[in-house]
Amino acid sequence: MIDQRKANRVVFDKGFATNMMAIDGTWRRPCTMLDASETGARLLIDGSIQGLALREFFLVLSSVGKAYRRCELAWVNGNEVGVYFIKVGGKKRKSE
Repeated sequence: MIDQRKANRVVFDKGFATNMMAIDGTWRRPCTMLDASETGARLLIDGSIQGLALREFFLVLSSVGKAYRRCELAWVNGNEVGVYFIKVGGKKRKSE
């Protein structure tokens, strides 16, 4: 796979434990953030994503839910997904 991202990435050697959560709170999945940039991230999902509404969701970065990013799905490859971070009050940046 050729890396076509334009944004600089921070790679987490052991991953960073996070959770994906539906905008309406109807589902939640544990995941590992493999790398991240200002504009998006690559996640490894624990369990199945079959049947989940993944168009937009929250990436919860803290155990108490006070740190999160609103995301839009960019791509899926098995249990790995790429996401764009949606900017508050603006349009998402598709510069990756």
